[in-house]
Amino acid sequence: MIDIKKLREEFDATAAALARRGVEEATLAKARDLDEKRRALISETETLKSKRNAASKEIGKIAKEGGDVAAAKEEMRKVGDRIAEIDRELAEIEKSLRETLLMIPNIPAPEIPTGADSSANICVKTVGEWKDPDFPILDHIAVGEKLGIFDFPRGVKLTGTGFPIILGQGAKLQRALIQYMLDLHCQKQGYTEMLPPFVVNSESMTGSGQLPKFAEDLYHCQIDDFWLIPTAEVPVTNFYRDDILSAKDLPIKLTAYTPCFRREAGSAGKMTRGMLRVHQFDKVEMVNFVHPDTSFDQLEILVTEAEDVLKGLGLHYRILQLCSGDMGFSAAKCYDLELWAPAEKQWLEVSSCSCFTDYQARRLNCRFKDADGKTKLCHTLNGSGVALPRLMVALLEQHQNADGSVTIPEALRPYMNGQEKLVPVK
Repeated sequence: MIDIKKLREEFDATAAALARRGVEEATLAKARDLDEKRRALISETETLKSKRNAASKEIGKIAKEGGDVAAAKEEMRKVGDRIAEIDRELAEIEKSLRETLLMIPNIPAPEIPTGADSSANICVKTVGEWKDPDFPILDHIAVGEKLGIFDFPRGVKLTGTGFPIILGQGAKLQRALIQYMLDLHCQKQGYTEMLPPFVVNSESMTGSGQLPKFAEDLYHCQIDDFWLIPTAEVPVTNFYRDDILSAKDLPIKLTAYTPCFRREAGSAGKMTRGMLRVHQFDKVEMVNFVHPDTSFDQLEILVTEAEDVLKGLGLHYRILQLCSGDMGFSAAKCYDLELWAPAEKQWLEVSSCSCFTDYQARRLNCRFKDADGKTKLCHTLNGSGVALPRLMVALLEQHQNADGSVTIPEALRPYMNGQEKLVPVK
């Protein structure tokens, strides 16, 4: 959530910044006005409570002296009724204010480009070159059929569209990719691995920013009010919800492999072939809890850590700085890492690295004590390290050979018993 003080004290500047994300000023004005009403009611009730406390002492004094206290008691009854009325009004206003604030995205960092959609994103880096080989490049579906590693029809039979089955050497490759990423993050980049629940409560979804904005894109278990996680970011970030950390322990770097579940109700028709957009997939996530003074520097480091995954696999990729209109809801600054899929003839996002400033931490109530003992909100970051379906697509298409085999990157071979190629089975 954004800091209500920014609407209270810096309304015009905050409105101008959020206008870059398409937020209407009326929404911000509603939150500001609700806050003003809330503060006025709090002031009134504090005055009334003080008046009631003083009168109570006076009534006691009069009664002790044998005086008539009926009128004074009647006045205090009216005061008590008004206090109760204010409490009811205040509860309604605070609920409405929170609901309004939860629907306002994070304030974009000043340096990011302004734009309504991906057309305004800036490519900051391209790594490697791609030259089409002297044989026809097959797409990942055709390659997968030759290798016998995908079964999309049976996935539909078991569950529905968007739930692929990965078989044989494909499943082995999937496991190898997960282990490779976790070992890289933990052994070389200073992360601590955790294995979190794959199901979380509504508080966790709200804390990381998925609720209430994206409820329709999530799988919800209504009986228990549990949610299937769309990313490991949710449970890992909520690990420190309502906690107070120590400044000396920052940054805290956590990584986790989880399956991810996304209904993506509004994505019909958007790259739905094969593994391009699925409803269940595997991903390794990186989450950072950092000091506010270092968060944007740490974001640059996070990008290089995600980059290292792709470098180690010898893949052609690029890095985009996202514009104000294309960033995730909770992000203040974001980079996407995209892999080239030569058969698809398009770039595929495989990682999004974001700095959330204190936006998530305010929702989470995640704080730290600085060297002076003052309690402050942490800054949080997360990045995919990386999502596997599109990584699999790019790997199969970039590393395929004329005979239908696919060369396994050297970094993965220790996890595949030295196997050098995925070989056709038909």
